[in-house]
Parts: sequence; C-alpha cells; structure tokens
Amino acid sequence: MNILVCIKQVPDVSTLKADAATNALPIESAPNIVNTLDTYALETAVLLKDADAEIKVFALTMGPEAAKEALKSSLSVGADKAYRVSDVSLENSDTLATSYTLSRAVKTIEAREGLTFDLILCGKQTLDGDTAQVGAQLAEHLGYPQITAALEISTGDGKVRARRETGDGYEVLETALPAVVTISKTAYEPRYASVKTKMAANRAEIPVLTVEDLELDAARIGLTGSPTKIKSTYTPKRKTGGIKLEEEDGVIAAEKLAALLSDAGII
Repeated sequence: MNILVCIKQVPDVSTLKADAATNALPIESAPNIVNTLDTYALETAVLLKDADAEIKVFALTMGPEAAKEALKSSLSVGADKAYRVSDVSLENSDTLATSYTLSRAVKTIEAREGLTFDLILCGKQTLDGDTAQVGAQLAEHLGYPQITAALEISTGDGKVRARRETGDGYEVLETALPAVVTISKTAYEPRYASVKTKMAANRAEIPVLTVEDLELDAARIGLTGSPTKIKSTYTPKRKTGGIKLEEEDGVIAAEKLAALLSDAGII
C-alpha cells in the first residue's frame, strides 16, 4: 500500500502580534512551520506504516526552495520519500490552481516511481488560507471519493474507514480506495524526530517537479488559472462601548441583565 501526504509550509501565526498602529499582522516576520493539521495527516500515515511494514509513505509539497525544510521535517518523522513542486509560473495560485497542480504531481510521481497511491491524506485546512478546499478539490481533479475532517482512519479489504465529528456527534464513513481523506486534529499527537532521523533527512535528495515535468495547462495555473480575486483588504473597526456585568453572584448578574434588556425594549 502506498500513501501520499500533501503538506504545506506556512507562517507560524501563533508567534505574531498585531501592529499597534495598523492592527495588521506582519506575516513576513513569522517563522515557517509545517501546517499543523498536515502534521496530523502525516502522523496518521506513519501510524498505518508502523502497523504494516509494506506501506510506503510519500510527502508532497508545492512551494519555493524554503519549503524543502518542511519536507525534511516530514522525512525525519517517518515519510520514506518526498517531492517538491516548484516553478515561477505557479506563483499566486489559488486553491483551484493549486489542487490542479497537485493532482498532476500525483500522476507524475506515480509514473516515476512505478506505483499507484492507494490513499492520499491532507490536513483539513491550513493556518494561512484556512479554506479547507484543496483536499476536496484534489479529490475532484483525480476523480477519487473523498472523506473530509477525519479524526481517525483504518484501512482494509481495499477500503478506508474514517471516524469524523459532526454537529450531532460522530459518524463513521467508508469508501473504496484509492481515496482522498482530509484529517482534523486527532487524539494522538504527531511524533518528534530524533537526532539520527534529522541527520538522515538532511542528507536525503528531494526531487523538484516543474511545470514541464507535470505537463500543466498554462491557463489553469498561477494567477491566470486562479478564479479567486482579492478586491481589497482592510482591518475591521473595533467596536466600542457596551456594558460589562461583573457581579460574582450569577443570579444577581442575570437579574441586572434582564433589567437592562427590558429597559432597552428588547424583552
């Protein structure tokens, strides 16, 4: 069985503080990390590999030279091989253009390695874009069934079974392989790399795939192939005013709130 995990290098927004004058977040100053939910997707794949030595785990990312560090991190915690997609023509790709590019990368890697991927895992969403669209769109491009926001998965008999949370509780879905599954934050935490595995990852060769390698349609990549357009950006104005009830007794606080709402004609 072969598993491909799509990962992304993103800014660590948890380290950022808004500029006091502009309220903007200085994204460019944030250190880069592997997208948090992608690390859970990778850990899910490596756990399956731990249970079956015949499973091979590949990591794939689309990004500049710096994104190689994210792949090295993936190799250090259990991925067997990694590929990076990079080309100046891919800059400013939105989720649709990105997922199209990744779908072509899947097929190119399969051809190069002489295998097929039975399961493709992605983090449910990324810290930067936060759209939760790439995994689902990738499945559509490939024509594979998909399960989103899985908390845990298992495989067997040519199928993948996933447990996911809903507004009413939990549900278990099952579909035939090959399939795409996006992973939410799981009950188990991603493992840490050892000094030995980090050193091995640093020595690993990471092939780079270009637009020519993937035989991409130029009309479907980069800014040209991205239907998402940003018209403007702005910082929301902070609301002022309001009344804060600081009573220690909940009953008294509730009575005061009821009185305020009554005086305002709300109740």
